[in-house]
Amino acid sequence: MSEDVDLSRRHFLGVATAVTGGVGAVFAATPFLASWQPSARAQALGAPVEVDIGKLEPGALLKVEWRGKPVWILRRTDAMLERVRETDEEVRDPASEQPQQPDYARNEYRAIKPDILIVVGSCTHLGCSPIERFDLAPADLGPDWRGGFYCPCHGSKFDLAGRVYKGVPAPLNLPVPPHRYLSDSVILIGSDTGVA
Repeated sequence: MSEDVDLSRRHFLGVATAVTGGVGAVFAATPFLASWQPSARAQALGAPVEVDIGKLEPGALLKVEWRGKPVWILRRTDAMLERVRETDEEVRDPASEQPQQPDYARNEYRAIKPDILIVVGSCTHLGCSPIERFDLAPADLGPDWRGGFYCPCHGSKFDLAGRVYKGVPAPLNLPVPPHRYLSDSVILIGSDTGVA
């Protein structure tokens, strides 16, 4: 009779130890596995950004941040659009054949809507941030300057469509991020699902 008691006790202790060990392993593994998930900050940095451009005046530039990068939204005037066409001979990739933009922005203006330019404001040479220079023929940029973006770090120049000029250090056009219009005045930067 005492042998039956000892065997059932041993069996109970063995099962209890295994269950306790299993629960402990789950509790120990949970923080480890959770550490593989991106933080809330990282998820927010990668999330699409909704931008209201309803009050953006013609000729004005709006700067936002997406994935830790500056994104510029320029509402171009008719005169600015004309100047884009005038720089075709002076830029390295006038037809935007290099892959710095989604297919829907592979056109003369590198945009879904001609008057709205959306580019990542980071020079394709070494990542400096170019400055907007929309003035015509300033003394420091020369009489042929028709407006655009100038990188003061090494002198790279980009036209009003973000296309890089020939003979400057930057090898590529400014990138156009994925984006789509949620309405006539709201843009979602970082997601182009649903673009026609």
